[in-house]
Amino acid sequence: MQKKRLIIAMSGATGAIYGVRMLQVLREQTEWETHFVISDAGVVNLKHEMNMKRAELAALADVSHGIDDIAASIASGGFKTEGMIIAPCSMKTLAAVAHGFGDNLITRAADVALKERRRLVLVPREAPLNLIQIRNMAIVAEAGGIIFPPMPAFYNKSDSMTDMVNETVGRVLDMFGVNAEGLYKPWTGM
Repeated sequence: MQKKRLIIAMSGATGAIYGVRMLQVLREQTEWETHFVISDAGVVNLKHEMNMKRAELAALADVSHGIDDIAASIASGGFKTEGMIIAPCSMKTLAAVAHGFGDNLITRAADVALKERRRLVLVPREAPLNLIQIRNMAIVAEAGGIIFPPMPAFYNKSDSMTDMVNETVGRVLDMFGVNAEGLYKPWTGM
């Protein structure tokens, strides 16, 4: 049986924990194959925020690609995937995706996801937002991408950062049909 493929990318915004946690969860999913790519600025944040090296994180993925490897499998629409998640997504990466500027493997793979009408989810980490950033988000959404800011749901009444991260990770992975059971509690009413 062919595994379903999902691309996980991390760019240079704060929130490395989101990409790390997604790869950890997907590692336990036997029916999924992960393809991973991280920007140079993402590597800096990974070291600063998680005290992890790129190689440690890459070991969580089935396949790891270099940021400048434009000839990688995920740079082609002929390579079938369920889509792509960029978590965290910097404003630079958002701008590049919005304007089709595929100058590295993250932005090229995102462009491929959009042109092939595959699911593309961006988890932007910035606040406050300026008008240029909001317009770039609108452009990506109009092109078929999903903008998913990591906003905690306070109805779960958790004060745990782990729970808040798991909620975002679970909800994003759920969009691709990944079994996210136990990562978050969906709202069921009062």
